[in-house]
Amino acid sequence: MEAVTAHALHRRFGAVPALSGVDLSVPAGSVHGLLGPNGAGKTTLVRILTTLLRPTAGTATVAGFDVLREPDRVRASIGLVGQHAAVDEILSGRQNLEMFGRLHHLGRSEARTRAVALLERFGLADTGSRAVSTYSGGMRRRLDLAASLITAPPVLFLDEPTTGLDPRSRSEVWEAVRSLVAGGTTVLLTTQYLEEVDRLADHVTVIDHGTVIASGTPSQLKGQLGGDRIDVVVSSPADLAATAALLAGLTGNTPDTDEDNRRVGVAVDDRMAALTATVRGLSDAGIAVEDVTLRRPTLDEVFLHLTATDDARMVTA
Repeated sequence: MEAVTAHALHRRFGAVPALSGVDLSVPAGSVHGLLGPNGAGKTTLVRILTTLLRPTAGTATVAGFDVLREPDRVRASIGLVGQHAAVDEILSGRQNLEMFGRLHHLGRSEARTRAVALLERFGLADTGSRAVSTYSGGMRRRLDLAASLITAPPVLFLDEPTTGLDPRSRSEVWEAVRSLVAGGTTVLLTTQYLEEVDRLADHVTVIDHGTVIASGTPSQLKGQLGGDRIDVVVSSPADLAATAALLAGLTGNTPDTDEDNRRVGVAVDDRMAALTATVRGLSDAGIAVEDVTLRRPTLDEVFLHLTATDDARMVTA
């Protein structure tokens, strides 16, 4: 079953197209990452899916309900977490959740029961009576996530949920998201952190200039850059050209050179054979190196590759 769908979505702001025929399919109980540079159309798409904006053309459903014909039922089926925690710092964590429950028309007793359960679920039970002003950034974000689930919606939209958080707090939020998905929640995640998508997402859609330019699992997208790569960090910048020529000859592929970091990288097919040949070739050529690494491409590299030109073509993994 698909929890979120979009077909041929278009949205224009005057003469400016924000979305140009976007298709999207998110299976229930999964995490779907939505990536793209600033101005790519991510926020416009989320606003349409959460009924905050009407499309110019096309159709979309969330939790089985049409966003145009059944907006009230869509809103009753979703949670939305923005870039900044929307909690009252004067109130305690429990009071915040009880307030959100009452705003969603829960009875006083039910709101309190839900608040206690969510505090426990997100590891905040011991701090539920403390004012939110004493919470760390990660704790506030977890409380914000808890508030979005006060009515147990099946679909949750997360708009850059870890922006501005330190690494420890980001990890806390990631664990909270994993817990939600394990419980059956579907998550649509927009983020600027490629590592976040790599860690959390089952599937990724990349948008640029209002168009889907790539779709697939993180592994599939990485595979578009040729599978494994070898990186060589030379001791002397003077050896960069010779190293690039050596790697090109060994692999038949065109290397990338990073002069600032004295690094040469190239895609390889047979990982172990290529690594052995590279080490032997560098030694035979008398090129001193500081590091030789065999690795998979990162999503950062995929993202930069896909969005590097204005005429990027559709790629479907």
